Order: sequence, then C-alpha cells, then structure tokens
Amino acid sequence: MINFGRFHRPIAGFALALTLIVSGCTSAGQPAGSAASSGQAPVAGGTVTIPIGADPTLNPWSPNAFVESLFINRVIFDGLTKPGKDLAPAPDLAESWTIAPDGLSWTFKLRSGVKWSDGTPFSADDVAFTFNDVVLKPDLGAQNRASYAAVKTVTVVDPTTVRFDLSRKFAALASFLAYNAGILPKRVLSADPLKTTSFNKGVPVSTGPFKVEKYTSGQSVSLVRNENYFGPKPYLDKVVFTVVPDPNTQIAQALSGDITIMILDNKAAVDRVKTANGLVVASRPLVQYYWLALNQTDQRFTDVRVRQAFVQAIDRQAIIKSVELGYGSIANSPITPALAAYYDPSLASKYPYDPQKAKDLLAQAGWTPGANGVLQKDGKPFQFTMDVGQRGVLEPVNALIQQDLKKVGVIADLNTMEWNAYIQKDVVQRNYTATVNWWTYPSDPDVFPYYHSSAAGKGFNIPGYQDPKLDDLLVQGQSASDLEARKAVYKQLQAYTSETLPYLFLWYPQEVDVLSSSLQGVPELGLRDAVQYIGEWWLAKK
Repeated sequence: MINFGRFHRPIAGFALALTLIVSGCTSAGQPAGSAASSGQAPVAGGTVTIPIGADPTLNPWSPNAFVESLFINRVIFDGLTKPGKDLAPAPDLAESWTIAPDGLSWTFKLRSGVKWSDGTPFSADDVAFTFNDVVLKPDLGAQNRASYAAVKTVTVVDPTTVRFDLSRKFAALASFLAYNAGILPKRVLSADPLKTTSFNKGVPVSTGPFKVEKYTSGQSVSLVRNENYFGPKPYLDKVVFTVVPDPNTQIAQALSGDITIMILDNKAAVDRVKTANGLVVASRPLVQYYWLALNQTDQRFTDVRVRQAFVQAIDRQAIIKSVELGYGSIANSPITPALAAYYDPSLASKYPYDPQKAKDLLAQAGWTPGANGVLQKDGKPFQFTMDVGQRGVLEPVNALIQQDLKKVGVIADLNTMEWNAYIQKDVVQRNYTATVNWWTYPSDPDVFPYYHSSAAGKGFNIPGYQDPKLDDLLVQGQSASDLEARKAVYKQLQAYTSETLPYLFLWYPQEVDVLSSSLQGVPELGLRDAVQYIGEWWLAKK
C-alpha cells in the first residue's frame, strides 16, 4: 500500500506555489485576518454574517446546489478530506488513507467517535451510502457525479474503514473528495436522499463545526455551534448566511458593518472599500475561469470556425479592464495560472482581439453579410438568445459580448433571469442556446467532469461537447500519478482545448475578499476554501 502523504507530495508541491497577494495589511506587516495582526489571543463569542445570492439547498449533492449553497454546505457537511491550508488534500472525516500498489483501490481510515449533529454515531455506512446510493446512482443525477466516473463502488471494511474500488487509476481522488463532497446521513435520507425538503430547505443533520439553527426562505440561514463536533469547539457563537442578491447592496451592508466577510463581485467598488474604516481588502488567485457555452445541439455552433471566430470577436482584455478592473488574465484553456505546475502560459496570446479575423472565419463557415449587415446562411440570420443569470459580473459581461458580436454581424438577444430560475433552465434542464458563467474546481488539473463525453447533457459538461480524443486525454490525466507524466498530459489537453474550444474561454479572475478588520483567524485562502476553517475564526474585541 502507498502512504497518502508520499503519494500526494507532487500535488502539494504545486499547491504551495499558489502565492496569495494580500492587499490589506496591518502596520506590523501581518496579513489581515491572521491572529497575530490583532495582538490578541483568540476569544470566544460573536456572530459573523456572510452574504449569499439566493436561497441555498442544504445538500451538497443536490442538482440544485450551486454557488449560493456552496459556502454553507462546506461549513455544515464534512467530507472525507478537505483542502489543506496549502490547498493539498488534508484529513477531515478520514484521518488517513492509503492507495493499493496497482492504484485501483484507496482505503480511508475514518476518525473514531464522530457523531452527527443530533448525537447519533457516524460510521462507514454513511460514507458507503453517500457514494453507492446517491453519487453513483445515474437516475438520481447527483451534483458532481461525473467527478467519480472512475469509482465502481465503496465497500465498508469495518465501522471506521471504507475502500473506494476504481475502474481505472484516479490520481486526484483525494482532491475531489475535498471539494463539495460532504457525507450524508444514511439513517435520515435513505428514502429520498436528494429531495427531502425538511433536510434541503430546513434543519439537516450534519457533522461540521456548525449546524443549522433556522432556515428562513428569502432571508437567511443561521448556524450555531455543533456541540457534537469531533474537533475543537468553534470560537464564534453563530454564523448567519444572509440572502442579498444585489452586489451593490452587499457592499453597502459591508460598509455599514452588517456583513463581516464577502467576495467583492463588483470590482468597481474596490477603491471605495479600501478607504473605508474597519474593512480590509485581500486579492487571491483562484482555480476559476469564466466561459461562454454554446449549446452543441445547435448546428450553428458545431463548426469550430464559428467558435474560434467568437473568441476573436470578443475583446476579453477590455472585459477584464472594465468589469474586473484588471483583476484577471485572458483564458484560453481550463487550466488556470493558479495551478502553476501545470499551466501553459504560451497559450495566453493564442486568440488576440481581431474582429476582421472573426469575420474571415465566419465567412469560411458559410456566413455572409445580409442587406442589414447581419450575417446569414441559408436565408436565416445569425441571431440567437443568450441567457443571463443575475449574479456578480454576468450582466455587464453579457452586454459587452453582445456589442462585440454585433460588430461582426452576429445578433445575440439577452434574456436576463433571476439566478435560481437561470440555474434550473440552463444548468439543470440544459434549455438554452448560449450562456456565460464560470467554473471553480479542486486544486488539481483534473477537469474530467466538465469535458468528458459521459457528462454531456448532464453533469458539468454544459455545452454538451463530445470528442473521443479529448476523452482519451482526460482519462490519461486521471490515470497518471507521476507529476511529470501528469504535466505532459495536461499540456496536451490545454493545447487541444484551446484549438477545439469545447467552451469559449474568457478570463481567469482573481478573487477580491472584503473582511471586517475585527475578524481574525481566517486562512489566507479564497473564501470558498477558508470557510472550511471557520471553527478557527474569531472576532477581536474593539
């Protein structure tokens, strides 16, 4: 058997290269949010308030659990692993794990004495139930199911040991288990694991440092300490996730002290927030990219020349400058600069902004200008609808893309939608023609769930793109455990996806976090990962 610490050293090595750029520092040079910056020892008490954009679904595997649910689910549902403070996989409900010499099974040793928030014992049966009866059941359509395509079954070895049996090597398994993979209680959800309303929209049984106290639809979800948590008792008394869809309202509430920590979606407010008393701003690199998905069931978009033309028609640098205020860089593949050991910087200049080149490519694909300047083919204008979710920068970005496409003769009509309605229509039902959104994923270059043909029409392959060569590269990447072998595969994958454009890659953003200066103990990670250390957060006395 292979010890997990030795096996994961290459992955941990690149995670350590994720340099965090902290804008707000104290006079002593300590990053904001660190315990040392306040000069105080950690103290117990107080409430932290975090905004979310819509009502959450309190079940990490529900098809309806997206970004508005992510933060809460990471707090209340522990996984077998979690992102370490160097972003390499770290123990959580599993205290250790080993890998068979052939790489086809992983054995996880669970912590002893863990209890659910209602006081009942946690065991290996809950882990096996979560994967065998929820994640691996095709008819349930569990969120993130495609991430575990290599998993055949999970076997209970004994009450504190489980074994993941694989159909092929899966080098990133521990990383994926650290990413939105909370374990569910078999005793509570065996009848209906994904649609139990009293669980998903109420007070679920969980294992994290905090548990749900009250869910008020359209307003907030309040959490209190989980007195049955296996780890150290959290410092905070309460964590409140408040529903605030409008980013400008979020900023106003942060300035007034009603919000303690948030991601600043509206970067135009960075300078204003930086000068405010009692707030600190920190920018951090992310494993994230924005994309434009063109539904591959629409024959207009199956021609790669059309997809390439769209990329060259869109002034992505202008988007970064005007919408992100420079907090980002142009993307041409799914591997982000934050994954420094794998990222290929040579692709950054592959598609410069070039409207004339875009027109030439569209002409090659058979699209010619009509009398009104709109491109047409077979007597039909090149006109379609782009659905726009009301969240973050999506509305201004879609408006800029609409203008750029119009310059080359393509008409994109914008259909702006409330966020949850958008998720249902575009992501769950795949009832769309074109849409802009983003992906974040584990701190590993394995992007199988977002690109493999098996996830087309379901899972995270939103465009429904299918390509046997890309499938093969994705499987090679999952099977390679040696760092140099993985780097070679993912370099090929970047080159291939930049040419074929399953998604139209837009930009890699940086996360800008806003924190109350009284909030301490927050790891220097993006907020998505930092919430998994919320038991260490505390509020300094003023």
